[in-house]
Parts: sequence; C-alpha cells; structure tokens
Amino acid sequence: MTASGKSQVALEVAAQCGDVAICSVDSMTVYTEMDIGTAKPTAEDRALVPHFLLDLVDPAQEFSVAEFQQFGRAAMEEASGRGLVPLLVGGTGLYHRAIVDNLELPGQFPAVARDLADRLEADGLASLYAELERLDPLAATRMEPTNERRILRALEVAIGSGRPFSSFGPGLEAYGPSPVIQLGCLVDRTNLDGRIAARVAQFMDQGFLAEVQRLAERPGGLSRTARQAVGYRELLAHVDGVCSLDEAVANTVTATRQLARRQWSWFRRDPRITWVERDDLGDTLRSALATVRATGRMET
Repeated sequence: MTASGKSQVALEVAAQCGDVAICSVDSMTVYTEMDIGTAKPTAEDRALVPHFLLDLVDPAQEFSVAEFQQFGRAAMEEASGRGLVPLLVGGTGLYHRAIVDNLELPGQFPAVARDLADRLEADGLASLYAELERLDPLAATRMEPTNERRILRALEVAIGSGRPFSSFGPGLEAYGPSPVIQLGCLVDRTNLDGRIAARVAQFMDQGFLAEVQRLAERPGGLSRTARQAVGYRELLAHVDGVCSLDEAVANTVTATRQLARRQWSWFRRDPRITWVERDDLGDTLRSALATVRATGRMET
C-alpha cells in the first residue's frame, strides 16, 4: 500500500541478502523522468540492489498492463538467469496479478481507443458506461461508473475484439494456486493519513512541482496513461491555471489517501496474501526468501 514503508524494507533486506533483485510493480515508475512523484528508487538505491521494471518508456507513450506483463516476464527471467531471486515490490494491483497469475490479457485496438476518446469528449462518460452495460454487463458490474480508464479499456476490447472484456481469463475474482509467496504490509491506518501528507510535503520539498512543469513543457507532453499518475494529475491542473498550488497539493494528499484505500480494498480480497505488521516485515521477508532459495518458489 502507498506510504506503508514496504519499499524501504524490501531494499534493506535485499541489500543484506546480496542475491535479490527488486522488480518494481508500479504503473508509473515505468516512465522515464517521472521520479519524485512516483517515489522512484534513487541512483544510490539501484547501485545497492539490482532493480528491474523502471524507466521502461517515454512519458509521452501510452502503456498497458499487457506491455508490463511482457516486460515483467523478461525481467524475472533475466534476474533468475543472473542467479538472483526476483522480489516483486509495488502496489499496482492489476500489474501484480498479471505477473503472479499470468493473466490472459486482450490486445490493443488503437483506432477504437481514439474513437472512444472522441466520443468521451462529445457524449460524456455516462454514455460510454451505458454502452458497456449493454455490450458487457458483467464487466460493467466490476467497475465504478466513474472509472474512466477501465470503462474505456473494456469498451475498446469489446468493440475491437468482438469479444466481451470479461471473457478474458478466469476473472480477477478467481484466486487460483500460485507458486508465488505473497506478503502484505499491514499499516496502522489511523496514522496513514498523516504519513501520506508528510510524504507529499517531502515530494514538494524535493522539487515535485518543477518536475511536473518540465514534463508539461516536453515536446511530446504526457500520454493519457502517464497523466493519470496521482500527484502529476493534480499539479498539472495548477500548471494549467485551473487551481492554486495550495489546492493542487491538498488535492494530491486527498487523491493519495483514496489510492491507498483502493489498494487496500484490492489486495485484502486475495486470500493468498500473508499480512504482516510493518515491524515484523523484514524478518518475515528474510524467512520467505530462504524458502524461495530452498524450493524455487517466487517471492512478492
């Protein structure tokens, strides 16, 4: 979960072990130049422990879970080939499931996606959600009527492939056997809001606004998927003159808290995850890594 401290624990344990590679499972650290607001591992972190799945694409490019799955498979093979245990660390639930459960993922249909983007602007999201309810009622029940990205993607697949989006794979509600040892970091949720506010303040001190301004001024700008990153979306609104900086920062804190709650809602449904208190996570992770070395199971 965002601001849980899991990444720091993973880094410390991996550095102590010496035979572990960290594979980032984050939908926004895949982008180059998006560093501060994604809490991307620093150059020092990467020198300490091998890292994979960072800085994969330019922020002007669209990026999908199917592409991440391909990169993820290659990264884990490379890490294993180097004699390293791949440790998956991150909070993007769908990306995590794509790797852990080897999800069957639909293809991309760019022409359909462009048409849907035009229709979104002309007709609004409610109209597109109603169409999804007609074409794929099961998929519609699995997402909020306000979740623009998922609605557009489900329609893109349903229209482009001629096959319901919900028909791909066993569905996210199925949690089958997996060779992956999965650990979750429990957070004192009474303190989480304060941790998130402090984290956003730290980002601002590190130059987050300047990073967003540089990205906005790039010739290619930011892709639709990159612009969805929490914090970037809110600060871009300030850069565009939509709101004050104080409002953008407050909105970033709110959006980050909402993200953390969505992550908790997503991961808590998976019965295969062993939840561990933050103070015990390091020892539990070391024990799990020992099991991986002994049995060949994966670790996340």
